[in-house]
Amino acid sequence: MQPDAPGTLISARTGPGSIKAIAAKDGITAINVKSSRMLLAHGFLRSLFEVFERHRTSIDMITTSEVAVSLTIDDAGRLPQIVAELQSFGAVAVDENQSIICLVGSLTQDANGSAHRAFAALRDVPVRMISYGGSPNNISILVSTEDKVRALRALNAGLFEERK
Repeated sequence: MQPDAPGTLISARTGPGSIKAIAAKDGITAINVKSSRMLLAHGFLRSLFEVFERHRTSIDMITTSEVAVSLTIDDAGRLPQIVAELQSFGAVAVDENQSIICLVGSLTQDANGSAHRAFAALRDVPVRMISYGGSPNNISILVSTEDKVRALRALNAGLFEERK
C-alpha cells in the first residue's frame, strides 16, 4: 500500500522459487508434546487434535517427528486447560512470546533455491520451528518475538536486496 516506503521492492521478476512477500504474526504460543507412546501409535494425532477441538482453539502451524509434535496457537485463553489434558500424552513444553514469519510466493517443491536462501539468511537467528511443504505458496518459520525484527531484516537482505 506504500510502494515508495523504505523496505518496499516492486519488481516484474517472477517464476518458480520466487518469494514475493514476507509477513509476520505476533502473539503466538508454541506447544511441544513428546511421548515415546507416539511411535507407531494409531490415532495419536487424532486424539491430540481433539484436545484443541474441545477447547475451541485453532492450530496455526504443526511439525512432527517420530516421538514429538510441535504446534502453535494464537489464542492462549484456554492454555492451562489444554496443557493439563496434553500432559496425559507425554511431556509438554510451552514457549510463549513467539512470532510466525511467513515467506509467500511460488515455492513449488521442484523449484530450487528458495528454502536455501531463506535459511542461509537466518543463519544467525535461532529458529524454533519450520513448516514447509504443506502449501506451494509459503514457508512458515517460528522465532522468538524478541528475534523477529532481526529475522525480518536478515530475510529482507538475503532474499530481496541482492535482486534490486
